[in-house]
Amino acid sequence: MLVIGIAGGTGSGKTTVVNKILQKLNVEGVNVLSQDNYYHDNPNLTLSEREVLNYDHPKSIDFDLMLRHVKALKNHQSIEQPIYSFVTHSRTGDYVTVEPRNVLIVEGILVLTNQELLKEFDLKVFVHADSDERLIRRIRRDTQERGRDLQEVLHRYQTTLKPMHQEFIEPSKNEADLIVPNMRQNSVAIDFLTTVINNSLKKVH
Repeated sequence: MLVIGIAGGTGSGKTTVVNKILQKLNVEGVNVLSQDNYYHDNPNLTLSEREVLNYDHPKSIDFDLMLRHVKALKNHQSIEQPIYSFVTHSRTGDYVTVEPRNVLIVEGILVLTNQELLKEFDLKVFVHADSDERLIRRIRRDTQERGRDLQEVLHRYQTTLKPMHQEFIEPSKNEADLIVPNMRQNSVAIDFLTTVINNSLKKVH
């Protein structure tokens, strides 16, 4: 199994890069695990307490569960992936059964910050975008898709997102084998990644 880790700051375009790769591939052979489903549940806290937690710090991620799931898939075992709600900041209690496939993409802002997880990746990718561009994309996503208020988004960016990006996410770029600048349509990097994955799929068959 080929395991690829794809990281980058909030709004850098990681999901777009993953989707472009999937569009060019035999999607049947590829699984995508998103860090977004592996936030700690915190059922002991109230909604208002959960809302103010720092979700951009590595401690907010259940890396133990993520690591177990990656290892299980590599050992050809299926997993029960939790589903996380950004509305309630908690797991929904539902699960998605993920069967092992030939390629596993693990994506999220912090996936290159965990030393144990890094050992499981055959290829590490960092998607880079200008900080202004990332902020604009974050505002658009949080106000349109997650019902956030503009002042709340800006406050969170200044107090949490930006310092966490500088402390954890940006330095994790040094772990990457490939850095994808995502300020424009980067077809060369997408083609390269697609070729690497396709070659891996051919070896399996």
